[in-house]
Amino acid sequence: MNKNEKTLHMSEKKYNGWGNYATWRVNLEILGDIEWQDVEVKGITVDYLKEIVDEIVFDQYRANNTITSNLVEDYANAFLSEVNYHEILEHILAELDDENDKDALYKSYGDGEI
Repeated sequence: MNKNEKTLHMSEKKYNGWGNYATWRVNLEILGDIEWQDVEVKGITVDYLKEIVDEIVFDQYRANNTITSNLVEDYANAFLSEVNYHEILEHILAELDDENDKDALYKSYGDGEI
């Protein structure tokens, strides 16, 4: 496999349906348990997602870290720079849209079963 083929192969790699490992992992372990329906949809932006991740990752780390080296933060920043927050945002908005569609469907049937 030449260098171009290897690069193409690596860029096409998917992780459990996500564009890359970092995006999958951050969505799964950091953003996946947040109740997004409690947040105003207009407030859910890429910058908001980044802010949440930074707070969770770095505030917890800094609160429990007595080492002054920035090595761990550098590695964390390198990992987080690979996250596709746009992909996560699209996923969140699609889930919210699906939930709204389901709620509307249930309401249209009243108390009866679907």
